[in-house]
Amino acid sequence: MAHIVFHALPVGGGVLGISQLPGLEGDYAGDLEDIRAWRPSLVITLTTDGELADFGLQTLGADIRARAARWVQMPIVDGATPDKRFEKLWPATAEKALLALQGGGRVLLHCRAGCGRSGMVALRLMREAGQNAEEALGHLRAVRPCAIETDEQFEWAAKGRRRKLPRPGGLYCD
Repeated sequence: MAHIVFHALPVGGGVLGISQLPGLEGDYAGDLEDIRAWRPSLVITLTTDGELADFGLQTLGADIRARAARWVQMPIVDGATPDKRFEKLWPATAEKALLALQGGGRVLLHCRAGCGRSGMVALRLMREAGQNAEEALGHLRAVRPCAIETDEQFEWAAKGRRRKLPRPGGLYCD
């Protein structure tokens, strides 16, 4: 059976990874073990509850947490851009991800195939870490050529702006 593949690149002092849905190739337990071994600080699931149910993965979040990683689900409909609920939750999730990266950690994003939605959110994090949108897209597509599938996904990602992150002691930096 094929193992899950992590398409990774350096972002903000850490490593940002993109993958497909764990278990998509049939080895859910093996994929979870590979995720544990990759040691992400945070795993962000971009698939919907319906997609998880279609693959029998309703316990994905609990299974990832049981392997000592933080997990958050930020569902986006396949081929779409984030809805209002996602937008409301995004600032807190982005801050967690960027702080993990800033601290040298790893953040794993996945959707179903690890292309459109994962690429869009990866590019947004790269923008919020301070990278230029076009340059960041080039770096992203160098490791995952299918990243970002529509103009609307690129536009959503590119509108991200460098995020001020708290430093130890409560000070903010640019």
